[in-house]
Amino acid sequence: MGLRFTDWPAEVLTTLRQGVVIPAHPLALDAQRKLDPRRQRALSRYYLDAGAGGLAVGVHTTQFAIREAGLYQPVLQLAMNEQAEWARRPVVMIAGLVGRTAQAVQEAQVARGLGYHAGLFSLAAMKGANEDELIAHAKAVAGEIPLIGFYLQPAVGGILLPTSFWRRFAEIENVVAIKMAPFNRYRTLDVVRGVVEAGATDRVTLYTGNDDHIVPDLVTPYAIPHKGGITTVRIKGGLLGHWSVWVSKAVELLHQAHAAVASGVVPADLLALDAQVTDCNAAIFDVANNFHGVIAGCHEILRRQGLLEGIWCLDPAETLGPGQKEELDRVCAAYPHLNDDAFVQQNLQRWLA
Repeated sequence: MGLRFTDWPAEVLTTLRQGVVIPAHPLALDAQRKLDPRRQRALSRYYLDAGAGGLAVGVHTTQFAIREAGLYQPVLQLAMNEQAEWARRPVVMIAGLVGRTAQAVQEAQVARGLGYHAGLFSLAAMKGANEDELIAHAKAVAGEIPLIGFYLQPAVGGILLPTSFWRRFAEIENVVAIKMAPFNRYRTLDVVRGVVEAGATDRVTLYTGNDDHIVPDLVTPYAIPHKGGITTVRIKGGLLGHWSVWVSKAVELLHQAHAAVASGVVPADLLALDAQVTDCNAAIFDVANNFHGVIAGCHEILRRQGLLEGIWCLDPAETLGPGQKEELDRVCAAYPHLNDDAFVQQNLQRWLA
């Protein structure tokens, strides 16, 4: 019998629906490219103490190759242990699910067995499948665990998904949220329209994964014509690779966005942060080199703060891109108000203990 979102503790569902910061959890390795459990735990502790309302583990920033390396279950287990021991508030635990149907179902069963609440559902392995096949795949996995849909940008392996797909996906009863990360305004709107057309806006909570457009996503009202009226939808939180770093500042930013939405007035200084956050993201994600150093860039910020020992990835070819270090130097110097170095330094030894 699969897990339904109606089985969750009420406070976990409330947390997801109100909108929270959910870091896409990286993988801590040592110089031999083996799992470093101490630093892996320290990352989880950092995120929880910084105010994250969820953790997404086994996702892109955790490196898809953890599966071949036999690390999927151990890494998920470490994060679940830290959440149980360290969290002081309800935390939504999300496991990345990849592969074709048999693999995705098996991963969903592993995650459910460990106590995870939901699966972040990647369709990257389904290239070439038609819409009916994609929906059948989604229904099979949703039978095991509540799903968070994931529109992954094509530049890093995603596939194009039209409004009709998102309408049918949102109609699946065990879908609780969608992370929109196509890095494209038109395709983001396709997801919003699909959820509205499915009549699922109360059940399916929208999260931004558009690391290039975080602030506007959080403050924009999406007023969608539907059935002779207008349905207004909001993106409530973020599940972001960019939010694997500088997390306490991300929590502050989300609080500012929620306050602006509640007041009906978006301050100019909040809007001004958009270009600054995007500039930082361009450096961290190595946009100049078509995202070559996207994971290594996140690692480099965490290394500079002392949370990671190095920027090693499972694939030795995954390194900083040409000129990326200099770009990171530039944005760290230009936007000191966006980093949380002081917060990390105050707590680092406790997290590493």
